[in-house]
Amino acid sequence: MIQTGFPSGGPTLGDVGERAVIQSIVDVTPSSINGDDAAVLHRSSPNSRVVATTDMLVEGRHFRWDVTTPRQVGRKAIVQNFADIEAMGARPLAALLSLSAPKDLPVAVVTDLARGIGDEVGKYAAELVGGDVTSGDSLVLSVTAIGSLGGNRWALTLDGARAGQKLVAHGKIGYSAAGLALLESGRDIPEEFVPLVEAYQAPEIAPGSGVIARSAGATSMTDNSDGLLHDLKLLAARSGVNIDIDSSTIAPDELLVNAGEFLDCDPWKWVYEGGEDHTLLGTISGDAPVGFRTIGTTSKPGSDDEVAVTVDGETPEYGGGWESFA
Repeated sequence: MIQTGFPSGGPTLGDVGERAVIQSIVDVTPSSINGDDAAVLHRSSPNSRVVATTDMLVEGRHFRWDVTTPRQVGRKAIVQNFADIEAMGARPLAALLSLSAPKDLPVAVVTDLARGIGDEVGKYAAELVGGDVTSGDSLVLSVTAIGSLGGNRWALTLDGARAGQKLVAHGKIGYSAAGLALLESGRDIPEEFVPLVEAYQAPEIAPGSGVIARSAGATSMTDNSDGLLHDLKLLAARSGVNIDIDSSTIAPDELLVNAGEFLDCDPWKWVYEGGEDHTLLGTISGDAPVGFRTIGTTSKPGSDDEVAVTVDGETPEYGGGWESFA
């Protein structure tokens, strides 16, 4: 059953005050190192480096209650941040949450957000270790994720791709965009399409995938957050390589094709332009790491030094993606 909306009724943030709001979060995301002026993280492995990233979710811009729930928003907030940690080849350790919310927002909404956060950090044996809350005109979540990069191998940076490598991927492509399209259609959604809706409401990545890829010899990585072609164009530009995708490896599966027919949409647009799958995309000289599949190759740019992302050697029909200030 597809769920959307958020709890109404009950005490509001203005009714209970800051300390009670914080306690409502801590109660459902307990941590032994949360509660002081700052969190002192447990020792990570020897010869390790700290990795940090942050991302925001703004009500009305990044999520709407007619297509999601507070718990799903909490899960998504962690996934999109931990995916960035994984994309460096690192292991997520902890998260910090800053929350701005209207005073009349029910406390139950914040509690459900925190439950969603707890759902995801638990999959990584990570913890929510602190944050901040304040009043504001709309609901805004800002999550900071902290990870550990072990060993002496280089991090999987955007400029690490080299010509002659394989392009590899881990995860679904196009599912999240299809799920959003279904939710926005206003139609009754058949049960068979629930996996697509869930992929939008609460995308998932397999914990440790980035670490596995780095250990296997991957040299660069990013995650599909803003659109497959959009994100690969950035990797190609930063690394100075061309990327060519084999269309047969990313072709819409039966579920996407059926959803396209149901909505009278071209499912290839979801594959090429749809973000928020958080599929890990990387390059490697050897075989695809465990859990990854090869979807293309890299090569040297031509004499004009302009890099390109192509599909079967041709410019694809679609090429857009998410732009924060579009």
